This record gives sequence, C-alpha cells and structure tokens, in this order.
Amino acid sequence: MTLTQSGLNRRGFLKAAAGGGFTLGGLLGFGLDLRAAQEEVRRSRIAGAREYTSVCPYCAVGCGQLVHVRGGNIINIEGNPDSPINQGTLCPKGAATFQLAVNDNRIKRVWYRAPGATDWDKTMTLDEAMRRVAQRVKETRDAEATPTRPAGFQETWWTTTPDGVKVLKEVNHTLRIASLGGATMDNEWNYLQCKLMRALGVVFIENQARI
Repeated sequence: MTLTQSGLNRRGFLKAAAGGGFTLGGLLGFGLDLRAAQEEVRRSRIAGAREYTSVCPYCAVGCGQLVHVRGGNIINIEGNPDSPINQGTLCPKGAATFQLAVNDNRIKRVWYRAPGATDWDKTMTLDEAMRRVAQRVKETRDAEATPTRPAGFQETWWTTTPDGVKVLKEVNHTLRIASLGGATMDNEWNYLQCKLMRALGVVFIENQARI
C-alpha cells in the first residue's frame, strides 16, 4: 500500500498526481498563494485586447461576462467579477461561450427555404432577408378577412356585455401575428420587442420562459 521510494501511501500519491497535483498541489501544501501568478498569466493572455462587458446568451439568469477583442476578433470570454449576479463565475455552459462565438461550424449566412422546396437557398443577403420579413409582416397585417380567418388588422370588435347587449369596441389589433420571446433577452430588448408588437396591434405576446 505504500511507495517505498517516495514514502507516500497510495491514497496520497493519487491525490497529488490528479490534475498535476505534484506542482500546484505541492505548492499549495506549503502555504504559497498562487493567485498573483494566475492573474499575471491571465493578463499576459489578453494583453493589448479591448474589454467589453456582455451578458451570457444562454439561460435567463443573465450572468455578466467580459469579452476580450484583439484585432477585431474575440480571443477570450470569461465571467465578469463586477456582476452582482455571478460575481465572475460561470457555469460550464457559460464558460464555453467562446466556442459559440468562435466556431467554424457557426452559420454565418442567411438560409432560406421557399415553400415546397427541398433545399436551402444560401444566396440571400441579410438585407434582403430583413426586407422580406418586413414585407410579409405588412402583408399579413393588411390582409382582408376570409371565411375561416379574421382580418389582418381590425379596428373594431363586436362583443357582448354581461347584460347581453352587443357593443362595438375599438381594439386596433391583429390576430394573425404572434410574438415569442426568449429567456436570454435583456430588459432593453424586451422593451423594444413589446413596443414594436403593441404598435403593430399584436395580441399574442408570449415568452419562452413561461412555456
């Protein structure tokens, strides 16, 4: 059970060897504080980079992140110690955000598949896609009523009071468009999203976090 050459028992050997423990664990065992050295290594890795504050794009917790950019490219993403939410820590998913931003498998162009098509059209630009989205929103909102679907936009709505009296009320809404938000949206995005949807008269506004 013991190692005769070193005098360590089997448990001590495995404990020290795990994760390079003979170096880091040994120094810590002597009471040495390595935080200064670790900070120096971190600073040398991001030397000359510009630092931006951001928010983790995954869950709804909203952990703060620091994004370091050098030469127009992201070189590092880590937790923001000034964030009151995570105080510099990140979960495994948040710690891997760098791979989300810098990844050869990331889709960097618009993919469009027309109704009935079997293949994706990858020639459309982002400006063309945004114009098409705006055009279809307007077409949907301006559509006339059909026997099975309401009008795209309705100024008034017939309803019945608790006394059974039919009245015509002003509603200015559309029932043909719905908005589904995501849990990673910040307050500013949520404000603009709701403002746009309300201005269009959208009634069905929901968030992914409640589904």
